[in-house]
Amino acid sequence: MSANVSANRIAHKVNHVSLVVDKSGSMRRHEAQLVRVVDEFVKGLQEESDRLGHETRISLYAFDHEVHNLVWDMDVKHLPSLKGLYAVDNGATALIEAAVKSVDDLKNVWEGYGEHSFLQVVVTDGEENASGCSEHGTMHTRMKKTQGAAVLRGWMDRIRGALDDLPEHWTSAILVPNSLAKRTAQEYGFPAGNIAIWDADSTGGVEEAIDTVKTAATSFLRGREKGVRGTRSLFTMGQDLSADEVKAQLDALEADKYVLVPVDRQAPLREFVTGAGHPYRTGCSFYELSKREKIQGGKQLAVAEKDPVTGGLTGRVFSGPAARGLLGLPATEATVKPGDNPAYTVFVQSTSVNRKLVPGTRLLVML
Repeated sequence: MSANVSANRIAHKVNHVSLVVDKSGSMRRHEAQLVRVVDEFVKGLQEESDRLGHETRISLYAFDHEVHNLVWDMDVKHLPSLKGLYAVDNGATALIEAAVKSVDDLKNVWEGYGEHSFLQVVVTDGEENASGCSEHGTMHTRMKKTQGAAVLRGWMDRIRGALDDLPEHWTSAILVPNSLAKRTAQEYGFPAGNIAIWDADSTGGVEEAIDTVKTAATSFLRGREKGVRGTRSLFTMGQDLSADEVKAQLDALEADKYVLVPVDRQAPLREFVTGAGHPYRTGCSFYELSKREKIQGGKQLAVAEKDPVTGGLTGRVFSGPAARGLLGLPATEATVKPGDNPAYTVFVQSTSVNRKLVPGTRLLVML
């Protein structure tokens, strides 16, 4: 009897998400923007969890020079807007301490039954300057330089150790304000593909951040459906794509049905295609994804195989209706950044005759 019950148990997927948000004094001018970004991320988790039948539980931390837990492992469907929970203070930025505490706390979650996965997302507009301050009694001010430097080195070791030791079903990611902060986050141990830059000072930057986190929520949960429990490419597209997935879910295009054309100059799409001696039809061309792009819902995708030795393209191309889902792209419009995949390059359909092509990339033209 017990053996049959065990054999028939539902493979229940449980996602534990920890949001760690900066509430230091510098966030005051970004408070409304942060609320929007976080609320949209949570909305993405709610919608995709409902669609896939996952249980997603969320914890919320806010930090300045101190770290506070606001919500612990709550069903994501019940989490209210961040607006009612979050308030900016005048403190400094104990970013490392907050990230480490979030990881340490989540390690207390029992994983006895079900298939569990853990995702930590940190959102900040600045860099570390206060970890360990509160425990040394300095509160809102930084510690003296000699003491502070020693304490910071200790916290650097702690976060590197914490992130390096994460099991394969854990993902740790961070949104930072600029390229310098991105390099610092990499030094802490965050994988490059799990670091995104958000510009809280512009409307366009906030909208891009919303696209980024909603796409990340969708791709993370869809990855769980494919058996991926952790990722080092949360904010990039195509980085984790494998040959087995491509061959199982996509169609190999017939070699005489397309051509790959090197882009040697900046030119409008239609002009470039016809100049290369090929007829132009709307939707016949796919540009190589080489930078952050906004991809509309309904646009087709293709992947071209790379030579493992030279890194150049072999000429084999795969596509099909499953390509968007395979790459973690929702059916709606989303902003994505290309990942660094050693085996494949992603191509995106273009319907704009005036799209400016990027020299040094390739253009996939369907004949």
